[in-house]
Amino acid sequence: MALTMQLLILILLPTAFLLPPAARTGEIIGGWEAQPHSRPYMAYLDIQRGTKYVFCGGFLVTQNFVVTAAHCNGDKINVTLGAHNVRKPGGSEEVISAGRRIRHPQYNNTTFNNDIMLLQLSKNVTLTNVVSTINLPPAPHRVPPGTTCSVAGWGRTSLNHTTDTLREVNLTVMSNETCNRRYPNYDPSSMLCAGDPGDKKTFYRGDSGGPLVCGGVAEGIVSHCIANSIAPPGVYTRISHFMPWINDTMRRI
Repeated sequence: MALTMQLLILILLPTAFLLPPAARTGEIIGGWEAQPHSRPYMAYLDIQRGTKYVFCGGFLVTQNFVVTAAHCNGDKINVTLGAHNVRKPGGSEEVISAGRRIRHPQYNNTTFNNDIMLLQLSKNVTLTNVVSTINLPPAPHRVPPGTTCSVAGWGRTSLNHTTDTLREVNLTVMSNETCNRRYPNYDPSSMLCAGDPGDKKTFYRGDSGGPLVCGGVAEGIVSHCIANSIAPPGVYTRISHFMPWINDTMRRI
């Protein structure tokens, strides 16, 4: 129970429910505004849960599949692709509903193990210079500690500061030993963590589901961090571990 209270599902910020949909945005901590459309695979997920709305990130991997975190599930999800400022559309956006939400069958909302979900879009995306896919890693691949990667999203920069444009930051992949010391439920086979504990650079609320990108490949999915603490490293779902499930699920559907 103590661990559950410590860990925070990043999109569940109570004050976000009081804001109008256009205001539910934020930014990466310690980063900068991304060059518009420099990450054409990024997806903004508008999630309805009953009468409440939250948001997450995600990323396009085929013309009709988006990958995100399992804890980003909801009753209805609209996916916006080709966006930079989510409050001021620029005409390049494609908004498509998620026809199917396929959460990993072994997802655990206490430990965040298997925190991955596939969204099958209700129609194929039109690929353009501002909407395109990102590569996924091979199944046995491991990103070595010390690798510089990057993460992007529309999540908050602090408890009280928000923005509407996509933000990004570079992070260092940490050793499994470092992650185990910070997170008792850390599973090195299905998780990885990034962010130097000495730097105030990390993801935060609202960035859930976005990709950790290393060498142009989506290696991780933003999963969880310590509640109410801007203290890296944060934990990501290790995508390579789930490649058999991803390929099998997309092929079957």
